[in-house]
Amino acid sequence: MKFFKPLLTVALCASALAAWADVNVGVTISATGPAASLGIPEKNTISLMPKTIGGQKINYIVLDDASDTTAAVNNTRKLIAENKVDVILGSTTTPASLAMIDVAAEAQTPMISVAASARIIEPMDAKKKWVFKTPQNDIMMSLAIAEHMAANGVKTVAFIGFSDAYGEGWSQEFAKAADLKKIKIVANERYARTDTSVTGQALKIMAAKPDAVLVAGSGTPAALPQKTLKERGYTGKMYQTHGVANADFLRVGGKDVEGTFLPAGPVLVADQLPASNPVKKSALAYVSAYEAAYGKGSVSTFGGHAWDAGLLMSSAVPVALKKAQPGTPEFRAALRDALEQTKEVAGAHGVFNMTVQDHLGLDQRARVMVRIENGAWKYQP
Repeated sequence: MKFFKPLLTVALCASALAAWADVNVGVTISATGPAASLGIPEKNTISLMPKTIGGQKINYIVLDDASDTTAAVNNTRKLIAENKVDVILGSTTTPASLAMIDVAAEAQTPMISVAASARIIEPMDAKKKWVFKTPQNDIMMSLAIAEHMAANGVKTVAFIGFSDAYGEGWSQEFAKAADLKKIKIVANERYARTDTSVTGQALKIMAAKPDAVLVAGSGTPAALPQKTLKERGYTGKMYQTHGVANADFLRVGGKDVEGTFLPAGPVLVADQLPASNPVKKSALAYVSAYEAAYGKGSVSTFGGHAWDAGLLMSSAVPVALKKAQPGTPEFRAALRDALEQTKEVAGAHGVFNMTVQDHLGLDQRARVMVRIENGAWKYQP
């Protein structure tokens, strides 16, 4: 029996270590590059996330993908292979998140994206069963825009969007929404996130004489078409997507974006919402936490998407811990299952109810219409 004591001791030590293994969370965010105005508040929000969940220590390993799709994929591989993470948060942009799916699925590691396109989670298949996201789907926001346009007499609209998956997704979804409201799309243009001129596209839009223009971009690059159209004398209604809902867009756009309409998550105007709004309390909780750390008026919807990813994780980790220990394939599978069963989790942007087929889980409570007035966001009842 004496011979077996050291082996028994080793086994007990290993068991104890497993019981106290930390939950490792891998984050790849666009803190630099064209999407930095989105990624910086997301990165800032990671520091506000819980350090323990369900009595288990949480480690956050945060990498910058510089708004580059290849870097996002490399970061994902590194976080899984070297840091042995239990879950991936990110990335900031749709193209990067789409590229990360294969890596996360192959490693059977759950991923919560903070990018917008429905393509990240739809159509559901064997790979996307590992992927969840927190931003509202394009169709939800497209319908909000089309409804507002129709109610305000818009009959014709011009579209200009990014020449990537974000712009293409919006083009397709907005076309459906516009058709439902009998609004005719009279121009459809594209530009790159890094472009410094869209004069050619603006001239084509001006020639079509639309009642309104929708810019499907995100962050500060979304201001370029609007500024160009303003310079050319366009006086029709201007719409943007929820991809511009941060202070940097207001700063760069300046007087040229005054009067712009856009759909947004309730968090953007949380203090202006009526007390009856079901998201007001949870949205204000994020605003309070973020502004306490980074200053009054610093909050953006993008940080809110990261906050909601943290809330989903906080809901799912205790459930997964009942089935397996962190650092194991069993825990990652249990965490995926728990995320898919999320019910009534109130966040900064809405109330999440996931299902096997719906890895977003938001409903109409996750959107409001906003107007830019005097360089600030104004809730439109």
